[in-house]
Amino acid sequence: MENVLVAGANGTTGKQVVNLLKNSQYFNPIAMVRKESQLEQFKNENIDTVLGDLTKDLTHVVKNVDKVVFAAGSGGKNVFEVDQEGAKRLIDVSKMANVNKFVMLSSMGANTPAKFEDLKDYMKAKQNADKHLRESDLKYAIIRPGTLKNEEGKGKIEIAENELNKQGEISRADVAQTLVRALHDDAPKNKTFEILEGETLIGKAFEVAMN
Repeated sequence: MENVLVAGANGTTGKQVVNLLKNSQYFNPIAMVRKESQLEQFKNENIDTVLGDLTKDLTHVVKNVDKVVFAAGSGGKNVFEVDQEGAKRLIDVSKMANVNKFVMLSSMGANTPAKFEDLKDYMKAKQNADKHLRESDLKYAIIRPGTLKNEEGKGKIEIAENELNKQGEISRADVAQTLVRALHDDAPKNKTFEILEGETLIGKAFEVAMN
């Protein structure tokens, strides 16, 4: 089984990623959290954990890590230091550790931050982090969902490489499933996808997007 570091494991989407990995026959999750008080919930479920602060040195968090899911976020409070520079720090140490694949949770709209007046700084941070990943020489997948909602997942999405050219919503559950699917070796690598809720099973949707 491959060890997968989940940055942002305590977040709403990150927790779902960790649970999916825990129940997978291919992956062993390592939950990366910022505070000691956040460790216990994962340890109680026998999930490996590591303390890591995206604003500080991260060299230790990628020890014995095969792949990474970046699902962390500042919640709009510190987008430059966390969403941009924190992501770049983790990308850099992942490269030094020869991580096999880096899956980035980004955001639809990161291509065109100026269109989002209220979220311009956040989108710009995401755009810069995504660019850093593309230029890192790591194998990667960048997943850019539409507006996130907390409804039950359907396991079905609409997906397009680069841009869907439409707006919409998607459940965090389906985003988590898509992130985990992107970890697999047979999933597309070095690609950027936009996703919304849809009618195609996630695995099949990846296949269709590549043809």
